[in-house]
Amino acid sequence: MTSPPALAAPPAAVLRGWAGPGYGLLGLPLAFVALPLYISLPSHYAQTFGLPLAWVGALLLGARIADALCDPWIGRWADRCFAHSRRRVLTVCAAAAAVMSLGFAALFLPAVHQGHALMVWLAAALVVTYLAYSVLSVTHQAWGARLGGDEAQRARVVSWREAFSIVGVLLASVLPTVTDWGTTAVVLGLLLLGSWAALHRAPLLVPMHNAPEQHGTQAGEVSVWADGGFRRLLGLFLLNGIASAIPATLVLFFIRDQLQARALEPVFLGTYFLAAALSIPVWNRLIRRVGLVRAWLMGMVLSIVCFVGAAALGPGDIWAYAAICAGSGLALGADVVAPPALLAGLIEQAGQRGRAEGRYFGWWNFATKLNLALAAGLALPLLGLWGYAPGRTDATSLWALTAAYCVLPCLLKAAAAACLVFQLLRPRLS
Repeated sequence: MTSPPALAAPPAAVLRGWAGPGYGLLGLPLAFVALPLYISLPSHYAQTFGLPLAWVGALLLGARIADALCDPWIGRWADRCFAHSRRRVLTVCAAAAAVMSLGFAALFLPAVHQGHALMVWLAAALVVTYLAYSVLSVTHQAWGARLGGDEAQRARVVSWREAFSIVGVLLASVLPTVTDWGTTAVVLGLLLLGSWAALHRAPLLVPMHNAPEQHGTQAGEVSVWADGGFRRLLGLFLLNGIASAIPATLVLFFIRDQLQARALEPVFLGTYFLAAALSIPVWNRLIRRVGLVRAWLMGMVLSIVCFVGAAALGPGDIWAYAAICAGSGLALGADVVAPPALLAGLIEQAGQRGRAEGRYFGWWNFATKLNLALAAGLALPLLGLWGYAPGRTDATSLWALTAAYCVLPCLLKAAAAACLVFQLLRPRLS
């Protein structure tokens, strides 16, 4: 199956004044809501309401699978909204934001507090909140890809979104610890309202309505899987994403058992995310000099160096690990900027800009969620198989933890880097 012939794309938008922040600000509440759902919700229901952790985990897994399977369909629907009008896109964003805000409040402030009724409440609230989140997230990513431009502009568009996302992660990691969930839900609602208002200042290129017909469908209806460049980039994104998601899954175990520094968890995590946020302007300047592919490759190499260093750490190596957190946070900046910007370039190369961004990013979000599932499904069973159990500090247990946290991600990241080097020897991804 061959790719469709490229069609003329709309002219690129120019980001001036508040256009970049106006687009990117929505990344803040999206990240703000995601962190508590992944980190805080299981313990909240287990400790506050007494639900068995296995039941909560099963409900979370089911809701996440259902949500991931819906992403490609959400992408198709988003494309139809973009094809209709700017007003419809903003209306969809407003509705999804309102539903997500209410769903978040329902999750952390349930109206029922025990038994099967609480289980049903949790399941329904999870499905509603995840779906609203996905609609808003896919639409937001597709909006950015429609702005077009050269490598530097595509990187700037992604950078505004991801910089605000990292700020959202930092805010979400602090606010629930100093206030209650009711106040946190109100703050989320205000952030969503403000970011939706800011979207009105962002440019949006609406596609032509007279795109040529192909086999009885509009050009935008061509399957994204016909695009060989997309298949290769998505495979590379999955491989690199699993390499990054495994340490994220195991980091608290490493801090508590290998370093024996449980009290410093917030410091290490804060250093990591702060370094990532501060690195984004640096990566943007580097991308202008060497391009997206080479900048991403440099980020992969830096990440490997950091985790090789982490493998040599033991109890009390606090400052060394803080430096590794800063270095790996710097590498994260390349991971969050380069791949979506490369995808935006592929969409334009395929002649699908202004036509099928939602479909591409629907599958992209599906892959992102698959990364998290594969990381947990690969790393946690391997840890048990190799002899690790939380709280154990004998040599066998710590060897298993180091192998899973440091060595396995390095091998996967090195494989991803090798694939990226191969791409440099053939027609570029971007």
